[in-house]
Amino acid sequence: MGKVKLLDKHTAELIAAGEVVERPSSVVKELVENCIDAGASVITVEIRHGGTAYIRVTDNGEGIAPEDVPTAFLRHATSKIRTGEDLDCIATLGFRGEALASICAVSKLDLITRTAASDEGVHYVIHGGEETVSEPAGSPVGTTIIVREMFYNTPARRKFLKSDKAEGNAIASVLDRVALSHPEISFRFVRDGKEAMLTPGDGKLKSAIHAVLGREFTAGLLPVKYTYNGVRVEGFLSRPVNARPNRSMQIFFINGRYVRSRTMQNALEEACKGAVMIGKYPACVLGVSLDCSAVDVNVHPAKLEVRFTNERPIYEAVFFAVKSSLAEFDAPREMELPQTRRVNVAPNMHEYKGVQVSLSETARADAIRQRVQSAATAPTHDNAPVLPKTPVRPAEPPQKTVPSHDKPDTPVASAVPPPPTYAETVRAAEPEIHGTLPPVPNDTDTEISAAPSLPAAVPAGDIGAAVDEIKARTESFLLPDYRIVGEIFNTYILIESGGELIMIDKHAAHERLIFERLMKNREHPESQMLLTALPVTLDKKQYEQVTDNLDLLAQAGFEVEDFGTGTVILRSVPAILSGEDAEGAFLEIAGKLGDRLNAVTTDHMEWIYHTISCKSAIKGGDKNVAAELSELVLTLIHNPDVRYCPHGRPIYISLKQREIEKYFGRIQS
Repeated sequence: MGKVKLLDKHTAELIAAGEVVERPSSVVKELVENCIDAGASVITVEIRHGGTAYIRVTDNGEGIAPEDVPTAFLRHATSKIRTGEDLDCIATLGFRGEALASICAVSKLDLITRTAASDEGVHYVIHGGEETVSEPAGSPVGTTIIVREMFYNTPARRKFLKSDKAEGNAIASVLDRVALSHPEISFRFVRDGKEAMLTPGDGKLKSAIHAVLGREFTAGLLPVKYTYNGVRVEGFLSRPVNARPNRSMQIFFINGRYVRSRTMQNALEEACKGAVMIGKYPACVLGVSLDCSAVDVNVHPAKLEVRFTNERPIYEAVFFAVKSSLAEFDAPREMELPQTRRVNVAPNMHEYKGVQVSLSETARADAIRQRVQSAATAPTHDNAPVLPKTPVRPAEPPQKTVPSHDKPDTPVASAVPPPPTYAETVRAAEPEIHGTLPPVPNDTDTEISAAPSLPAAVPAGDIGAAVDEIKARTESFLLPDYRIVGEIFNTYILIESGGELIMIDKHAAHERLIFERLMKNREHPESQMLLTALPVTLDKKQYEQVTDNLDLLAQAGFEVEDFGTGTVILRSVPAILSGEDAEGAFLEIAGKLGDRLNAVTTDHMEWIYHTISCKSAIKGGDKNVAAELSELVLTLIHNPDVRYCPHGRPIYISLKQREIEKYFGRIQS
């Protein structure tokens, strides 16, 4: 007897349903797309218990004719296409004819519909693919579909569903994208009896973005409108300063269909290169309109992936659209200086990086007066001239030469010298980095005035504890002779010590020191309350992860309040973070939260502290004064176990004097 048998209709439909209906959000997506294809201008979606118990989708579209209702629930029954040639030019969202058949195969479904040509509607009930009721009913023009008890007849599928909150957020994410792709339709989303979203349906994309993603996100957008080689790109792009730490807010549409497109994503990021900081990603809501024959949407039943007959026009259209938007709406502003009367260059001009900047006579007089007053109160030296305490005119008198004990023929102004240039002021305020760092005292009686400003192994602000800690460490630690030679590329500190040249990565070193401090104080995290609560807009997946892990975030120093509809409120942040770094660190943590929590690890706080320490540490390329670099080196010396940053990169490398001399040919081997 043969082993190959034809499966019965019910079993075959259950298997096929798995390709289309993965979870409640798949049901909502398919039903809403049918509503759009039916020409609806108002669509309402209501769910209970994350959609697993109840889903209702109502529209005011054209409805379904009574004679077509039973046929609509058969597999591969559709009104969108007729022949295979129609697949080459699909202009509707649905076309496969599998959605209704797959949904009714795994649920209990009620349909109420009426067309404008019919005087009465139809009430149709189908459970598990089997028709149970078909009767006339009163109904407005349009269609209402109610889906109950998802996967009631496939318990193996039901047990893999997530929590009601997670499933509800997945549905909200689907509706967000559909609402953004069709701003001409008013969408209403009701979740467990509460309205979670309502779009105006006025045809304006910015109105839909405001309703879906919030006011804060909408305020930082630039308009995009461009046509290139028959491809039209329209939508909005985030300003470079509002770039995000991940790609979760990159939303693309092809002919009104939400898609995932690597081509469009690469074009977007390439166009923003040079304007967006490395490690950040631009956010966007961009719709591309092109000939239907140039794109194939029949790739997967979920219809999220598409193929282009030629990717080059799509890439170039998005690239040039973004470039033109940045050039037009985010051009750098020219610095405007007040118009002032110019006198002579010498007394009235300050120099900053080779550029002469004019000061008004009033401002110059104020600067001189302030300098005179401060100099008059300063202690005098034997050979220094005493400045008069009376006000002095802005004009500079000629100089004369008087003898000096230090240098012969030293010119000294007979009145008040001109105000210092900007460069001179900076040099006077910052000590030279070259030179020998003062050695750490080994004598316990040596007075220490303050603790290092960079994070050390003691709490910041507790000066007494800092003094005791440093004294205790220096008593038992013999510091070798060394001097800070300088800094290169504003990133690496150069130190000469004991016949070696040591190069320290200041960002990696500072990051590790902060990480060690956070780990040490994890039982009592240092947090600071923000003066103004900070609203943060997240996509629905990140929003779900954040609201499910408020305790974990609180342990790291983030006080987060659920504001609803994809937005959370930051009220407190780790004390080590500055205001501008707090939001970026939080967004990066939110983006990684789901993946990291699913990873097998014994300590979820470590990677959160990695992010916080990276965001709060001094950056490579930052300009730091000599005192900051000296204290960083000193703190590293007192923490000999610190050798690698939290990401595993080395903090320092060393070159022996012998190796350097070999490079220069001073020795042969």
